[in-house]
Amino acid sequence: MNGSRIAAVGHYQPAKVLTNEDLAGMVDTSDEWIRSRVGIRTRHIAGPDEPVDELAAHAAAKALAAAGLTPGDIDLVLVATSTAVDRSPNMAARVSARLGIPSPAAMDVNVVCAGFTHALATADHAVRAGAATRALVIGADKMSEVADWTDRTTCVLVGDGAGAAVVEACAPGAEPGIGPVLWGSVPEMGNAVRIEGTPARFAQEGQSVYRWATTQLPPIARRACERAGLTPEDLAGVVLHQANLRIIEPLAQKIGAVNAVVARDVVESGNTSAASIPLAFSKLVERGEISSGEPVLLFGFGGNLSYAGQVVRCP
Repeated sequence: MNGSRIAAVGHYQPAKVLTNEDLAGMVDTSDEWIRSRVGIRTRHIAGPDEPVDELAAHAAAKALAAAGLTPGDIDLVLVATSTAVDRSPNMAARVSARLGIPSPAAMDVNVVCAGFTHALATADHAVRAGAATRALVIGADKMSEVADWTDRTTCVLVGDGAGAAVVEACAPGAEPGIGPVLWGSVPEMGNAVRIEGTPARFAQEGQSVYRWATTQLPPIARRACERAGLTPEDLAGVVLHQANLRIIEPLAQKIGAVNAVVARDVVESGNTSAASIPLAFSKLVERGEISSGEPVLLFGFGGNLSYAGQVVRCP
């Protein structure tokens, strides 16, 4: 089986920006309180007329354009999201309809903050097995719709957005551009991150998540590098789930990627759940902070407590 690669990436964020000062007028908080605890300065918020599939379609269209492809070139659409309102049609079908993709396999993946890396692995497996030729893999969430805007411990975290990647087969004999995935979960701790109830609301046990992420995940991330035949020192970039700067920085340090650019998009985008990794990765690529062909660790973690990581080659 041939390996697969990421041919191009794209991202999209709503125009409205919500600052820490804006939040201070809504709940008992301040810019200093937010920045000292989670490192976030701003976040983008979608309006009531901007559904999740619209955010996803904008990001996907950018990725398609960057790859020089048309909607007709895609035969698999995977959308990682945990903020779909309706059960059917799913987000992938709605995005496909918006883009005019003629007859794709269309599936949603709900692994919350680790959704994109799970979906990317699924696309890689499908292409390797010959079940798909080219796939659109999208992470998109509208966290503002499930936020409790009276809870200062969670509403300061969230933002909205989408990121996308085009995945295609590598040329015969070429080195795979998407490394083996390392994934798993801690089901007995699943309640530490929740989006539940009617209406659905986001809640978490912040200290439990922090301890788990900073102590249990570093060796798992290093093993993902080993599966790709690399050491952390070989990495040119590290894109972790953009949960909280106070998690990202110690986790990146403990992984040992001393030569890598570490994505810190959470500062300007907040926690966008499944969108956070492709959104941050696309920005690094757009700014030229990582060169084509260089190895980048993508590592998602969060809800369920799930995790999934793989080393990819920068498009």
